[in-house]
Amino acid sequence: MDHSNIHEPDREARSPWSRYNDSESVEISPPSLPMNADITVPGSKSMTNRALLMAALAKGTSRLAGILQSDDSHWCMSALRELGVAVELEGDTAVVHGAVGSWPNRSGSLYVGSAGTVARFLPAALMAAASGTWRLRGSSRMSERPLAPLLDALAGQGAEIAYDGTRGCLPFTLRSSGLSGGEAVLPGAVSSQFISGLLLAAPYARKPLTIRIDGPVVQRDYVEMTIDMMKSFGVEPIVADEGRTIVVEPGIYSGRSLALEPDVSTCSYFWALAALTNGRVRIHGIHSNTRQPDIEILNVLERMGCTVTKSGDAIEVIGTERLRGGCTISMKTWSDQTLTIAALAPFADGPVTLTDAAHIRHHECDRLAAICQELRKLGIRVEEHPDGLTVHPGVPQPALLDPHDDHRMAMALSLIGAKVAGVRIADPGCVSKTCPDYFDRLRELGVAVVFEERPDAISAHGTE
Repeated sequence: MDHSNIHEPDREARSPWSRYNDSESVEISPPSLPMNADITVPGSKSMTNRALLMAALAKGTSRLAGILQSDDSHWCMSALRELGVAVELEGDTAVVHGAVGSWPNRSGSLYVGSAGTVARFLPAALMAAASGTWRLRGSSRMSERPLAPLLDALAGQGAEIAYDGTRGCLPFTLRSSGLSGGEAVLPGAVSSQFISGLLLAAPYARKPLTIRIDGPVVQRDYVEMTIDMMKSFGVEPIVADEGRTIVVEPGIYSGRSLALEPDVSTCSYFWALAALTNGRVRIHGIHSNTRQPDIEILNVLERMGCTVTKSGDAIEVIGTERLRGGCTISMKTWSDQTLTIAALAPFADGPVTLTDAAHIRHHECDRLAAICQELRKLGIRVEEHPDGLTVHPGVPQPALLDPHDDHRMAMALSLIGAKVAGVRIADPGCVSKTCPDYFDRLRELGVAVVFEERPDAISAHGTE
């Protein structure tokens, strides 16, 4: 199998939880019977890393049940341990012994992998300490992703930042003298993570910190999620001016016991599988009133002809013989699922246009360009727009697809293989960023999953 045109994965960014690194590719084939399953899904990545950092800044011990065990949370916990914070894992519960905003290790080197939340949250959290010097670095892709708005705001708060290379990007060395407080202005259009990063550290400023947001916020729900979690740890920000101004008084987080929700982004792939295969998937432990914005997929699946049932702490999706298309969908508030809807779209009865997603060009890859490229390999007609794409109905042809070292690309493209035979995806190990056992879960649902090992893995481990 020719893998010469596939993006080389950044294996350094993978954690010990990665399961498929020895596999060159995976072939996905449709299940023999319609899906009919009740499942659970690991905890929310977004909630996991917010909770870990607030617990580490807190006074007292926190127990965080239902954490996601993936690359992103691994690098978060690894960084906290490097800072001297005791973090213990008991199954899917993390026990964090808070440092009360004063990191025991005041210097060192911290690696964030490809974790955007850690790269955008950790620098501000480091500034909670009155002193300290740390060098931060990440994966090759993370080193290309923008951090300048946050780092400029931290410089305004008193941080000294020395860049190894490109200004506003990893790697860099941060010297903290504490957060001064006062006023900070952040843009909303690039990433809500800049706002959340400064927010979660704001209680440790020397005087009240006022964050003013310039322009509309991309995925505002994630800022609301940060505020909700701050309240869970005993700090209550004051939100004014229709959310464009947030004031945080000096304070200290208090250790808590929290149960984290399942990751709705991951749930979405399994609901989409039901939609495609005319099957049924019920996911337990999730409520429709969650702050996680990807829950919007349920409304879109209903619009496309699926049946959605929300009852108690479970949500069920039943698929349809043919998805309805002929629609335009704004992805502004739930852009992580742009790739998922794009993967469903070839099987709809009319074109599907996705808009308001320009910012996903700056994620693990340029997701708009990448999904258009891979759909074309399958013979699907697709038009790329500055802020989205239009996908036309078609019959996907067998192809080897490149996930571009992006977990969401790999999981979205796997949906197509669950509908038509002959779909192969290179580098399946990239799913470890948020769902390390994703392909095992597909197999448990009846999808045919066959791995091709890398030649060096075969020679190293032998064959049966």
